[in-house]
Amino acid sequence: MMMIKLWMVTCLQLAELFVSSVVHLIYGFYIFSTAVAGDVSQKLSDYLFKSNVGGETDQRSQSNVEGLPPIVLVHGIFGFGKGRLGGLSYFGGAEKKDERVLVPDLGSLTSIYDRARELFYYLKGGRVDFGEEHSEACGHSRFGRDYGEGQYPEWDEDHPIHFVGHSAGAQVIRLLQQMLADKAFEGFEETNENWVLSVTSLSGAFNGTTRTYLDGMRTDDGISMKPICLLQICRIGVIMYDWLDISWLKNYYNFGFDHFNISWKRTGVRGLVDCLVGNTGPFATGDWILPDLTIQGSTSLNSNLQTFPSTYYFSYATKRTRRMMGMTVPSGVLGIHPMLFLRVFQMSQWRFPQDVSPPYKGYRDEEWQENDGAMNTISMTHPRLPVEHPSRFIRSDSECQTLQPGIWYYKIVEADHITFIVNRERAGVQFDLIYDSIFQRCRKHVFRKIPQTLPNQSPRCPSSPR
Repeated sequence: MMMIKLWMVTCLQLAELFVSSVVHLIYGFYIFSTAVAGDVSQKLSDYLFKSNVGGETDQRSQSNVEGLPPIVLVHGIFGFGKGRLGGLSYFGGAEKKDERVLVPDLGSLTSIYDRARELFYYLKGGRVDFGEEHSEACGHSRFGRDYGEGQYPEWDEDHPIHFVGHSAGAQVIRLLQQMLADKAFEGFEETNENWVLSVTSLSGAFNGTTRTYLDGMRTDDGISMKPICLLQICRIGVIMYDWLDISWLKNYYNFGFDHFNISWKRTGVRGLVDCLVGNTGPFATGDWILPDLTIQGSTSLNSNLQTFPSTYYFSYATKRTRRMMGMTVPSGVLGIHPMLFLRVFQMSQWRFPQDVSPPYKGYRDEEWQENDGAMNTISMTHPRLPVEHPSRFIRSDSECQTLQPGIWYYKIVEADHITFIVNRERAGVQFDLIYDSIFQRCRKHVFRKIPQTLPNQSPRCPSSPR
């Protein structure tokens, strides 16, 4: 009887793995084919209808943005920036809503640490330096891509930046700000936390997600993977993609592991075998994104990240569940993307294994059941683990016309994890409401020239104005 029960459970797990793999593969193919179709259409349009826009309009546009701090949109896991996937926009074209928006292309599966380092050099300029100690520990080259002069070389305390991060991108921004405060970039000893003017999170991955365990991360350590799972299939696919090193394909989309030198040109067949069996590469050392997104990994990362008193913080937490008869269930069917529906259901029923120690003291399953198909709503509001940061829940934007720095204002939005990216038509009017609010807040509410103070806090000294 026990063997029959075990066999049935195994069959169900394999069936779920098969369905999840097929759904993700189809969605990935859909995104890729959409990008290709868009590129072909654009090239055909450019060929048939030549643009008559003169240089005078371009000059006027440039003069209008002088003095405005850039708004930098940072993508999440499996994301991409401007220049990848042709003309497809990760943020659904939201970058066109403001005159000075940057959309960096960072590693889509690289670790929070590696992405934060890359983001700094993308903006400031120069060759990416991952740091000697980190590079040796993780088994990759110390130096990466050369960004030349950078997208915003004047970046400093007097020329700060607004950052907007989706999903894991929010944690990338937080770690970057901490690195600036810690003066962690060799040759740039003048950095500090005030280089960041504001941080806006959209479905931000602040405290980890239980989805990582459903996809294959082990609940006991939050670092390693189960032998058979969706992430193992992903791991093999990524290794093969990077090892084959097809230049035109990697120019179109790149997972970001070039600094691991996985290419057949460098490692040969032996290198491929070493990566596949787990002896070398990012998946062997844990220097990739998923360990950073477990509850344990996020708690470890957060233990070194601060919320700074002179920076403005705002967070949109999303959810596609509701409470019904004492249970958490998906809030409908049509409003949830097909790729996410199964995970919404699974996360809403999540129970941490009883034979495994909970990820933190005071953990309760019920608090982690509201979700958007990728992240738990409790994780997206503000940093909570290992200590809770100052926060304020708001129901409408009118409640925060005057923001106070050093406090995480957060709002809960009915949406799944990919509502506000890639396909803006799917989000409808809500897409414009969210991004208009974000950009207006950056331009109107948090653009400042004088130092701000928290309630009951004495003003900062005059030597540190913005």
